[in-house]
Amino acid sequence: MSYRRVLASPEDGLRASLSRLPGDARIRGDVPVGEPDWVRCDDLLGEPGRLVRWRERLGRWLAAEYPEAPVVPERTPASWILSWYLHVPAFAGATLLHHERRVPSLAPSALAFRIGDGRPHPDSVAVLGGGFHCLPTDPGSARPEAVVVADERALATVLRDGFVAHASRFIDLYGPLTRLGRRQLWAAATDALDNALWSAGRLGGTAEAEGAGVADAALVLESRFPPLTSASKLRLAPGAGGRREWTRNRESCCYSYLLPAESECDGCPRIR
Repeated sequence: MSYRRVLASPEDGLRASLSRLPGDARIRGDVPVGEPDWVRCDDLLGEPGRLVRWRERLGRWLAAEYPEAPVVPERTPASWILSWYLHVPAFAGATLLHHERRVPSLAPSALAFRIGDGRPHPDSVAVLGGGFHCLPTDPGSARPEAVVVADERALATVLRDGFVAHASRFIDLYGPLTRLGRRQLWAAATDALDNALWSAGRLGGTAEAEGAGVADAALVLESRFPPLTSASKLRLAPGAGGRREWTRNRESCCYSYLLPAESECDGCPRIR
């Protein structure tokens, strides 16, 4: 089930799609001039030292948040940066797929993000350029920057392949900078994509919209596609008041339990 809005005209390009996304998505079509906290993915991957400095910045923030900790465990900021970065291409692709039935380029050269003040996480994303894949029924399918695919399954493949290509470049660079194993790295990538598809649906604010996001996750991750480590893990489970709610088991561990007074997250692979 799709919640894509009807496009206004054949002249309607990707920038118009971005303008129609829910405000909570915090996805835009450019990098604002004069805002130094924006990072282009291509620039970041071209200078590994910047990833190290970002992880060190997070380590300092965690040390301030947990002053009782004698030392912040190395695996915790390493895992958080891993998940935060992978969220950027996953969420950009998932949100446009869900709300517009379009998939933009997910190459590092086509994405940027803003590192927030305080907690140094990506709090906004920019999709640069105007190219996109779409369905034959898309009113913008005749545009020169549009690539038409046969159906929704083919569109899901474009999203998955684009995300995996970006994740591969990042993991090949980031893995040697950490003590995280290769399965942990790709498990985090799988979590990022599955969570992003779920989150894109939840932006709609209704149970029906959330269910449509879950359906998108089942479409994109209908089975395991190596190097991703699993199919979608979304499932219904008993929730508050006896109602069934969507939840998922994580493939990767964020190592937050190593911080003082913290425990494993719901769905953590350590407690299954």
